[in-house]
Amino acid sequence: MRPDSHRSRLAWYGFTVFVSSAILLVLEITAGRLIAPYVGVTLYSWTSIIGVVLAGLSLGNWLGGRWADRGGDEGSTGIALALAAVFSLASLFTLTLIAPWLQASGLDLISASFVYVLCLFFVPSLLLGIPTPLLTTLALRLDTRTGHVVGRMHALAALGSIVGTFVTGFVLIQYLGTRGIVILSSGLLALLAVPFLARASWRGRLSLLALAVLTAAAIGLRDGYAGPCDAESSYFCLRVVDASADAPHGRANALILDHLLHGINHLDEPALLIAPYVHLMQELAMRHFAPDRFEKLAWFFAGGGAYTQPRAIRALTPAAAITVAELDPLVTRIAAERLDVDPADFTIHHGDARATLAREPPGSYDVVVTDAFHDIAIPYHLVTREYASLAKSRLRAGGLLVFNVVDAFPDPRMVKALVKTLRLEFAAVDVWLDRIPDRPERMTYVIAASDRAHAGDVIEARHGLRRAWLRINEPLFRTGTPLAEVPAFSDDFVPVERMIAGLLLRDEGR
Repeated sequence: MRPDSHRSRLAWYGFTVFVSSAILLVLEITAGRLIAPYVGVTLYSWTSIIGVVLAGLSLGNWLGGRWADRGGDEGSTGIALALAAVFSLASLFTLTLIAPWLQASGLDLISASFVYVLCLFFVPSLLLGIPTPLLTTLALRLDTRTGHVVGRMHALAALGSIVGTFVTGFVLIQYLGTRGIVILSSGLLALLAVPFLARASWRGRLSLLALAVLTAAAIGLRDGYAGPCDAESSYFCLRVVDASADAPHGRANALILDHLLHGINHLDEPALLIAPYVHLMQELAMRHFAPDRFEKLAWFFAGGGAYTQPRAIRALTPAAAITVAELDPLVTRIAAERLDVDPADFTIHHGDARATLAREPPGSYDVVVTDAFHDIAIPYHLVTREYASLAKSRLRAGGLLVFNVVDAFPDPRMVKALVKTLRLEFAAVDVWLDRIPDRPERMTYVIAASDRAHAGDVIEARHGLRRAWLRINEPLFRTGTPLAEVPAFSDDFVPVERMIAGLLLRDEGR
């Protein structure tokens, strides 16, 4: 074989390693979005994804090396790539089979995340681990510079992984969606396999084609090409559902981000707040400030979501100044299109809430509401002492900082840790609930922090639905984990997942 032919073949081997490695990382990043509507996105779900994909890749590398020693050739590479294409596509079919079972199984979120990833992406990862050692071995038969060849193949695999990561996170998910990415990846792998399959037997090629056709048909029969999202961004799977059954009268729509309800907007009465915790945050502000001041408060919302409360405040107090920091522009667009929100009613910053608040002048706001969730956890940097100090500096004298926190009952360790943190900056920190459950369950707590104590242990609604809320400081700190045993959060130490492990390890978190 002539040297120029060697060079072209080596280049093709390197290109294949680069592209297959890129596609593996495309699938890995997409896995997080694909399972998010069912189990959300947490540190634990990403740990499952990375661990399972690396396990598959490692086993594939080992099998590919053994295959190379036992006569693996270009035809073997084509078979591995073609099977990777089929099993990548089959993940959409597999999801339709396991999702209903897992949703009904009662598995905790950590276990469910692991099972989802194991069933969907372990085999594709294994198959994509095979070509690199196979092609490296074949390349060494054409170029005796062992270190040069091995180093180049490793470098191309790493570079492909980098490109796959950035392209998926920054471009593909926003424009193609998860199912579009899986289909595209499968198609590219099939195209990559074609030149190599020329060396495979005609029976092998026919069998692979039949398997691909059957897989594609099975996905169609199971409606696996249709995803649960109305829209997908780099951050969330967004769905808007009819929530009129939860409204006392009239029509209502709800926004779901990944698998968590983020807000219900009454379409006929903007000022009517359906969720008790959202209603409470407004009632706390009504009691904290004199009526004439309440009419003209300056509000800052860390997190927009469905814009439920900003929308209600605008309807209730037209003179209020309302600023919203919403990370995801698509959330704002969906709220405007489907949830009766007029973005012109607010000053909206699309970016990180803490960074946005840091750019505001000191003493700019009367109320800072932290209502930002990524799944069931608040983003780490919005629960630390440094964030509390920043929020306090942006509040005017007598201002109010309010959080809503999803946590377990009866021992909400995340709530206790946040209270401990806030007490380092504020003189008065109170925890509120709309009811005391009679069994363990997931609850949404409201925490209010100020330098002025709230009078009374019960709040009754002055506006909207008839409700009452209880301040639970005393019973909260008398039961369960002592306050001294939970950490105060700082930017250097924010063990959020450890604090909400009770939700992640039990069915209450689903």
